[in-house]
Amino acid sequence: MTAGGQAEGADRDSASARLPSRVAKLLSALFYGTCSFLIVLVNKALLTTYRFPSPIFLGIGQMAATIMILYVSKLNKIIHFPDFDKKIPVKLFPLPLLYIGNHISGLSSTSKLSLPMFTVLRKFTIPLTLLLETIILGKQYSLNIIVSVFTIILGAFIAAGSDLAFNLEGYVFVFLNDIFTAANGVYTKQKMDPKELGKYGVLFYNACFMIIPTLIISVSTGDLQQATEFNEWKNVLFIIQFLLSCFLGFLLMYSTVLCSYYNSALTTAVVGAIKNVSIAYIGMLVGGDYIFSVLNFVGLNICMAGGLRYSFLTLSGQLNPKQPVDEENIPLDLKS
Repeated sequence: MTAGGQAEGADRDSASARLPSRVAKLLSALFYGTCSFLIVLVNKALLTTYRFPSPIFLGIGQMAATIMILYVSKLNKIIHFPDFDKKIPVKLFPLPLLYIGNHISGLSSTSKLSLPMFTVLRKFTIPLTLLLETIILGKQYSLNIIVSVFTIILGAFIAAGSDLAFNLEGYVFVFLNDIFTAANGVYTKQKMDPKELGKYGVLFYNACFMIIPTLIISVSTGDLQQATEFNEWKNVLFIIQFLLSCFLGFLLMYSTVLCSYYNSALTTAVVGAIKNVSIAYIGMLVGGDYIFSVLNFVGLNICMAGGLRYSFLTLSGQLNPKQPVDEENIPLDLKS
């Protein structure tokens, strides 16, 4: 074989080697967007349509589902993560605190704002994530990426400026949710080293450490009592949706970790923004809680344009962070 033929073959091998990572990046982003889309709709139905009064209790159900699914999967050798030792809390910190803050503020804000305005205000997660990735992870992004991010924020400002259903408590909760989400995404990316806890270990031990403190908060605030006294527990449709929310809570946490693992925390935030604008469009047609205005509609479209521009830049290779090797799925005999 000639040198040219060898070079051509090497190029083909290199291209085929890159293909799985590109597929993983795309599929993980689509998986996260789908799960995030579905859980907002289900939680909105539980907290508003059924008027379920206990968002913290719902979060506990999602944590419990995560623990059970991951533990059973570990017992059946479907996945692997390290057994507990005294170093794990140190390795995880501050993720458990960010995890519970993200959970509670997210569930609380969903119930206090109209669906379209909730999705608009969640856009502020994106510049916070960009800032934290720059500070904590040392990432650098191109000017085009930064412009795309701030296009999304410009659209959010325009849309929020016409909010005719202002709710101060809802705004406070959603901005807290933005801060917790950004910090949680960046620190999760930092903690997912397969040689340490790995993505499954981060998910499992986060849920384990925070389910008891969350339960204490639920009891002390009366959230648990309201949940036990809720009069829809005999309604089969409500129970199905509650269990579906718990399962989707696990899928959302898992898909968030996967998307950050194969892409970046910023990409995960932008995928969430695109998903949120899609929900806003749906909220205009169904749900009955959208108050139309020209500014709000124009702002939503600017948000979508910025998100799609970011996606194009990402897929065209202007945002191409080094892809991790998924060591958790490598057979043990190949690791040695």
